[in-house]
Amino acid sequence: MTHGGTARTAEEDGGGLRTALAGLTTRGRSFLAAGVAAAICAYVLGQSELLRVGILLAVLPLACATVLYRTRYRVAGSRRLSPSRVPAGSEARVHLRMDNVSRLPTGLLMLQDRVPYVLGPRPRFVLDRVEAGGRREVSYRVRSDLRGRYPLGPLQLRLTDPFGMCELSRSFSTYDTLTVIPRVEPLPPVRFAGEAQGYGDGRQRSLALAGEDDVIPRGYRYGDDLRRVHWRSTARYGELMVRREEQPQRARCTVLLDTRAIAFQGAGPDSAFEWAVTGAASALVHMLERGFSVRLLTDTGSSVPGEGADGFAGASQESADAAGLMMDTLAVIDHSDGAGLSRAYDVLRGGNEGLLVAFFGDLDEEQTAMAAKMSGRSGGALAFVLDSDAWGREPTDVPGPGDRSGERLRLLREAGWTAVPVPRGVTLTELWREADRQRTGVGALSGTEGRS
Repeated sequence: MTHGGTARTAEEDGGGLRTALAGLTTRGRSFLAAGVAAAICAYVLGQSELLRVGILLAVLPLACATVLYRTRYRVAGSRRLSPSRVPAGSEARVHLRMDNVSRLPTGLLMLQDRVPYVLGPRPRFVLDRVEAGGRREVSYRVRSDLRGRYPLGPLQLRLTDPFGMCELSRSFSTYDTLTVIPRVEPLPPVRFAGEAQGYGDGRQRSLALAGEDDVIPRGYRYGDDLRRVHWRSTARYGELMVRREEQPQRARCTVLLDTRAIAFQGAGPDSAFEWAVTGAASALVHMLERGFSVRLLTDTGSSVPGEGADGFAGASQESADAAGLMMDTLAVIDHSDGAGLSRAYDVLRGGNEGLLVAFFGDLDEEQTAMAAKMSGRSGGALAFVLDSDAWGREPTDVPGPGDRSGERLRLLREAGWTAVPVPRGVTLTELWREADRQRTGVGALSGTEGRS
């Protein structure tokens, strides 16, 4: 991503002389004051030699300011991010390039880029004299443990003359945006109840559904396999007819993310909500890599990538764009003001939506009943439940007598969910395998099932 620009023109600034004088440094102001004082003394004392010295002292900073002000427009700057989308905790490099597009060399240049404080300290560079038509390139690194979209810029340039008499600062008008997306954990390729392969078992065959007599044929096209000729329709229409090609349908997966503010406690990169966002991102990428049509659904009922194809990602060539759109959404997603999951249920109850992977926060009795009904609208349901009380405990702590998370998990499992509690300090990869063991009836993850 590259943007460029030049400093503002004199017409845009207005009051060029005042702007130039305002840029005088302490040295320049001292020379100007000394020159004026010498000129006044020379006039009072009648000393022509002192007058020449005073004029020289006063003209030098004014001349430097004038020359610097007139030559500053001819410097162009650009910025390039590599990459422009980076996972949380990873570094991105910002490349800055300055071009002297004038016929005169520049003086000393001090370059500064504006960055949010979460990305690190503000970078500053000192560039030596840039020859006419020359360029200088510098770079710096940024890193954030918090996901989000962060503006970079505008780029600020400070120009000085060789004598240090004047110093002018100008800003370029362009800026870039660094998108910090959630971290993605690689997940093992396990299968859950009701799950179909992305392009295999999930195909719907129109011939098998309609039968030999009810198949809808089409006209023969050059290159069609003659084994697909439908002779009964050929005799009926008087022209060669062939069976339609089987239309494969990609298996679907909905990733449901609970964003209710009342369902999560705490903030920061180690909070339960950030774990849920990271888990949703990992599940999305994992299912897309397996060939599924995937959508991201929140408790507010909004879905990504859109409603054009029931909210699911389209054909395979659109998967990368859909993944980028969903990751950009997760980069800036925040808590919702909703109190329930009814809107998400309204979206899901339209029919069988394939595999459902949900990341829930705290569930009371009403929301547990609502979540239980969602499993009936999917081919398979997998839930990761983050309980705030359990999340706040250390792994060795014993649940208190008022802990009702186990009852919530039992109700979800009776409704058909593969429900897994999420204790603090356990990775999604471990819980993903635990869900597979729970589905197959094999032993639970050590220390996890016992706390439910």
